[in-house]
Amino acid sequence: MKKLVTVLGLAATCISASLFAETVKLGSDFTYPPFNYKNEQQVPVGFDIEIADALCAEAKLDCEWVSMGWDGLIPGLLSRKIDVIMASMRITEEREKRVLFTDRYYKTPAQFAGRSDRNFDISPEGLKGLNIGVQRGTIHDAYISDTFGKAVNILRYDGQSEVYMELVSGRLDLVFANSDQLALSFLNTEDGKPFEFVGKPVTDEAYIGKGTALALRKRDKELADKFNAAIAAIRANGTYDKIAAKYFNFDIYGE
Repeated sequence: MKKLVTVLGLAATCISASLFAETVKLGSDFTYPPFNYKNEQQVPVGFDIEIADALCAEAKLDCEWVSMGWDGLIPGLLSRKIDVIMASMRITEEREKRVLFTDRYYKTPAQFAGRSDRNFDISPEGLKGLNIGVQRGTIHDAYISDTFGKAVNILRYDGQSEVYMELVSGRLDLVFANSDQLALSFLNTEDGKPFEFVGKPVTDEAYIGKGTALALRKRDKELADKFNAAIAAIRANGTYDKIAAKYFNFDIYGE
């Protein structure tokens, strides 16, 4: 009887694990067009969303989206509120101490943007006293804090759209963000016409990272391997390129 109870217990554990594996909770803040945001019907849309759908289909995983603030994504992952972060999160050494990243699914530099009728010297001395806008808790926040923090006023916002609104309003002198996101979601818009890229692209891996990937708990290597296989598959079968072509006129995957 004792052996039977043990066997039944193991079976229950396996069933529980199987049920858990059937639904994978993907977390995002949905504030980062054209990568991840919500349309007028509050449905998640964007490049990240379509890539995630393709990966889940390829890996035969049932996935659902969970919305939470950017600062809460890693804590939410570690506390099992979500199973995967799919929110254009870059691979950095600091983050690798806490989470397990998949292979990258795109890679781009970061850059400043400001009014085209002003001249900026991108140095601590040249930016002294200026207001720089970033999304709170991002790699851009860390880079500006460490590189220019003693010279500039850093204004932090919960979403990237807020950063751009504040630049347009004149409260900010410069913003710092991913170059692709800046170009597609701001500089190419009507509001973005008076602005341009400022300075050279920043590619320092200590801040900008090794690329953008999905993040999982370190013990979930088997699930990470499924996503890695799916990334390789959609790159090989043309699905990735078809999705990317909807959003970008350049190679978002990177060298």
